[in-house]
Amino acid sequence: RGKMIEVVCNDRLGKKVRVKCNPDDTIGDLKKLIAAQTGTKADKIRLQKWYSIFKDHITLDDYEIHDG
Repeated sequence: RGKMIEVVCNDRLGKKVRVKCNPDDTIGDLKKLIAAQTGTKADKIRLQKWYSIFKDHITLDDYEIHDG
């Protein structure tokens, strides 16, 4: 396993969430970590950057999501 990274996510209301995860985690894994911190159900979370919506089975590394 590589070193852990910290991903920062914003919700639509402007609240920031920082989540520690691994580059080989999938988007689905990240949603579960965000859900645990925010209390929002993982299946209600949609992760996107600009207009591209991330798919659950792809890893953070594949999407080139890095620390920060």
